[in-house]
Amino acid sequence: MNVEDRLIIALDVSDAVRADELITILRPVCPRFKVGLELFTSAGPDFVRRLADSGLKIFLDLKLHDIPNTVASAVKSIGKLGVEMFTIHASGGSEMMKAAVEAAASAPQPPIVLGVTVLTSMSAEGLGSIGVQRSPEEQVLSLAWQAKQSGCHGIVASAQEVKALRQRIGYDMYIVTPGIRPAGSEVGDQKRTGTPSQAIADGASFLVIGRPILTASDPVYAARNILGQIPAA
Repeated sequence: MNVEDRLIIALDVSDAVRADELITILRPVCPRFKVGLELFTSAGPDFVRRLADSGLKIFLDLKLHDIPNTVASAVKSIGKLGVEMFTIHASGGSEMMKAAVEAAASAPQPPIVLGVTVLTSMSAEGLGSIGVQRSPEEQVLSLAWQAKQSGCHGIVASAQEVKALRQRIGYDMYIVTPGIRPAGSEVGDQKRTGTPSQAIADGASFLVIGRPILTASDPVYAARNILGQIPAA
């Protein structure tokens, strides 16, 4: 995999106009972009379809979490958008994940199903507040194993768990890693972060990076600088 293929630029903006501006300048640097809840609820599925039709590889990060039948129906709609990958919450359980995987397989171009483990904004204290007594790493490993057993093609987890995940789930699943911060950058509301070089060295497949690029005075320079920190395979 080429270095530029490792990066997913998160379009964490509020409208399609700003997203299109960023895509215009950044697509020569990177072919993959993330559309999350903020942009999806503003621009809608037609915007996502347009991006996919233009040749971009889209990571649709909606973190679906509902009863199995509802999730399966939503995944069938996602399958019509032409996205490369999308997310569900692994904490939704095996039945929900299996329903999502089955629905995705019925798409003309089946997308990659990723199970989200523990949000990078969650700390041990945050997990404890919702009744989870495991450490973040223990919870990530447990949910990742359930995602693997349910047929998911990959998981989403922080850089801090990647090495342990590879030991637990092997190398036949993708690991998509958000919360990536180049050395010296602000972590914001993220609790469990890591650097690009560390995450890839530990076994991450893709790195999701938004703010360090989007808020830079020169987003293209920032993106190229991050690519320079990713070790070649």
